[in-house]
Amino acid sequence: MSRFNMDLIFCRLCNVSVCQDYFGECSEQCLKDNVVIVYELLEEMLDNGFPLATESNILKELIKPPTILRSVVNSLTGSSNMGETLPTGQLSNIPWRRAGVKYTNNEAYFDVIEEVDAIIDKSGSTVFAEIQGVIDACVKMTGMPDLTLSFLNPRLLDDVSFHPCVRFKRWESERVLSFIPPDGNFRLMSYRVSSQNLAAIPVYVKHIITFQENSSSGRFDVTVGPKQNMGKTVESIVLTVHMPKVVLNTNLTPTQGTYTFDPVNKVLSWDIGKITTLKLPNLKGSISLQSGAPKPEENPSLNMNFKIQQLAISGLKVNRLDMYGERYKPFKGVKYLTKAGKFQVRT
Repeated sequence: MSRFNMDLIFCRLCNVSVCQDYFGECSEQCLKDNVVIVYELLEEMLDNGFPLATESNILKELIKPPTILRSVVNSLTGSSNMGETLPTGQLSNIPWRRAGVKYTNNEAYFDVIEEVDAIIDKSGSTVFAEIQGVIDACVKMTGMPDLTLSFLNPRLLDDVSFHPCVRFKRWESERVLSFIPPDGNFRLMSYRVSSQNLAAIPVYVKHIITFQENSSSGRFDVTVGPKQNMGKTVESIVLTVHMPKVVLNTNLTPTQGTYTFDPVNKVLSWDIGKITTLKLPNLKGSISLQSGAPKPEENPSLNMNFKIQQLAISGLKVNRLDMYGERYKPFKGVKYLTKAGKFQVRT
């Protein structure tokens, strides 16, 4: 197995966020440039094939993150990035948090991010809908804070998965998250919301896509509008269509945004941006087909990407965050984001 294949295994089996914390990104070139550190991380994160130390704040004490100065010193002295002592957290019953953490400003931020997976049929009815959500945290607090995070409506969450710091028995009995957090960035929990609890599909699409028999042209007419977004703006909308192979080119006019068509890959991409209720975005025009080619058997599906800031489409809301074990008062913040996952509209 090649070195680069091993690096890919590292990114998939271990936490990609560790790679991003160390190198700023997780790309092919980045892994090639830091292959020695990648292997050192693998050695610490896996013990005989089983996960061992996976928390970024613990790993940074075991293996120092690369810097230009440290690289120069290592090349001159022949030393490595390996730490000389075992992190204090590894010797405690809270191995995910390093000891002696101190901050001037004590802060705790939580990002509630939800992805909507949906299939919409030709008539606009929802065939399938599901929400995949995560709560990412960034906690920079002095000492050993004991946090409790509660929700207004926790019963709608299914298939929950927690960071090891969460006390699961407390969740089972009270539906609150009680935990001593790692230092820095980590994923607190992930969850799923089934279609039975789905609040609403945030956008709708009106479409007329036709291919005429024994003709070298077709018609394309698509309009996008907000369906229910609880007073929030739907933004960063991109509609992608994989056209049939018989399509040669398109002659379309957008009322909003810009569109491109790749005649080689047969992919049409319409970058809409934000939706304004005054005038809904529309893309309309004709499609050029191969002369004499048979009519496509199926119309193409429309794939959508979008974002809605400060909204969790499931209706999940954080109620409060309490802290025990320390005397200071931290700054706390919660941010919500809804975005499209696998969102498909059939035509």
